[in-house]
Amino acid sequence: MEETYEFTKEDLEEIEAIKAKFPEVMPATLPTLWVAQRRFGHVEPPVQRLVAKTLDLPESHVHGVATFYTQYYKERKGKYVLDVCTTTSCQLCGGYKMLHYLEDKLGIKAGETTEDGMFSIQSVECLGACGYAPMMQITNDVYVNNLTEEKLDKVIDSLKEGKMPEFESVGMPLLENINNK
Repeated sequence: MEETYEFTKEDLEEIEAIKAKFPEVMPATLPTLWVAQRRFGHVEPPVQRLVAKTLDLPESHVHGVATFYTQYYKERKGKYVLDVCTTTSCQLCGGYKMLHYLEDKLGIKAGETTEDGMFSIQSVECLGACGYAPMMQITNDVYVNNLTEEKLDKVIDSLKEGKMPEFESVGMPLLENINNK
């Protein structure tokens, strides 16, 4: 039997505010999918149907949007989704080494979730932080740059305590500093 999903009154108010920002309803699809993912932790097909019904849009449109963007989880994930970048810049700086370390530490492979439902690991394409490689993103939010095994240990311990890592500001070198060397 398929699980039934419903938005809360607060969710519906937020969705109405989103819809009011656009002259047509179709552009509200992406932010409404975010509302749904925040509420349910994923946008599996029954959640996609709820979004389509709520926005009075074709299910095929909502499904197309949800499946196009990797940030929308089409299946249940752990509380913390660890996206480890494995594209060229991160590969060259140890991205796969960090991915495999994380897999060993948590006892799961990329694409899997720990038995306690706490962590999911994903190998992902570029997250746009090539200058800080290797890096990962936690549940479509916090970036953790310049990964090391020690840094991953601290991050996992912190998440187990329910604490997200602090925002890590990484400045770009100033052109004048480069030219003066």
